[in-house]
This record gives sequence, structure tokens and C-alpha cells, in this order.
Amino acid sequence: MKYLCSTLCVLLVCAPPAWAMEKQSHALIRDTALAYARAQTQSLPGKVSIQIENIDARTALPACTPLEAFQSGNSPLLGKTSIGVRCNGNPGWSIFVQATIRVSATLLVANHPLLQNKVLNANDFSLRDGELGQPGILTDPAQAVGKMPRFGIGAGQVLREDMLRAPFVVIQGKTTEVRVNSAGISVRTSGEALNNAAEGQAVQVRMPSGQVVSGMATAAGDVEVRP
Repeated sequence: MKYLCSTLCVLLVCAPPAWAMEKQSHALIRDTALAYARAQTQSLPGKVSIQIENIDARTALPACTPLEAFQSGNSPLLGKTSIGVRCNGNPGWSIFVQATIRVSATLLVANHPLLQNKVLNANDFSLRDGELGQPGILTDPAQAVGKMPRFGIGAGQVLREDMLRAPFVVIQGKTTEVRVNSAGISVRTSGEALNNAAEGQAVQVRMPSGQVVSGMATAAGDVEVRP
């Protein structure tokens, strides 16, 4: 009985009740989330506005330092989202803070229907003020001039990176020059391209002998092969 009383006394002294626990500042959690959001969005074009929502006043967490912010998954920090803040101490904890992130920027908008595989010029789009609602939206004319739509694009549509591609410099079925570089020696020949490719993309070429070689498309429209 004496041992039990002693143990009970130790527990009462060493383990303070929940009301006596030093609680984590909600303001510090929100500041940690805000700093993380600013760091993650600093490279975005335009003006970034970040609002971190208040944490439920009933949420009580043990005080911890330092705090670490993180993202769940690979979702972009745009629109209504959440930012995690965690304590890696003992006992550890984590909480998700709700946030709203808006980015006002100048967007590229199609002036008229854009045909698939037609090379774009500056007359095909105009600049309009708007909000980035998703990643990949184009904001600089240089991102679109000289590119080709992967599919038809309607008038008034905001242009995105995944809508466009670089023009093909090697065309499937066409004869293309092949340059083989080895030990400082360059040999030129020709063959039939087996796939379309933009500059820097991989190409397979069937040589007159029937052998298929793989290389890289260059800006000049030939294929460079490195053994």
C-alpha cells in the first residue's frame, strides 16, 4: 500500500493536469503557416494575397518550438487550401490550418479560335487581368509565341502551358539527317524518322540498312546520335 501511495504521489506531481499544460499559441501556428505560404508562392507572377483562417478556440495543443509547416500531397497552394503545421517534439502533434491564396496577374487569352498545330504569333492572343486559378496558366507572351496548340482552343480561353507544345523539327516518315559523334569524329548520313519530335526530344531513325538508331532532335531539324 505504501508503494502504491508513493507511485500515486509521483504521478500527481510529475504529470500536471490538462488545465495546467502550457498551451501552444494559435497565433504562432498561423504565423508559421503564413511564412510557409509566402515562401512557396514568392515565385508566382502577379500579386499574391494570403489569408490564414483562425483556429478553433477549443483546440488545445502542448506548447512546442520550433514549429514546422508542410504540405499534404502535391496540390498547389492556390485558392482554398490547407497548410499543415507540426511539432516534432515529444509529444508530437500536427494540425491543418485553412488558407485562401489568390494571385492576381496578367493572363494570355485567345483572341480567336486557335487551330491545332498552327504556330502562334502575337496577334493570336491578348493580355487581360485575371486570377490564377490553377498552375500552368501563361502570363508572358514569350511563353506562347512560336508554340503550337495541341488541340483546338476556343476564342476567349485562357492559355495554359499544357495546351501548347514546341513545333516539331523532325517529322515522322520524312528523311532526316543523322549525325553520329564518336571520339571526336562526326559522321553524317540520313534515314527515315519514325516519330515526330521537337527540339531536344528523342527520335528513332531507320537507316538504309534497316538498323534503327536513337538520337536527339536538334534545332536544325537533324538527329544527333551519341554512342
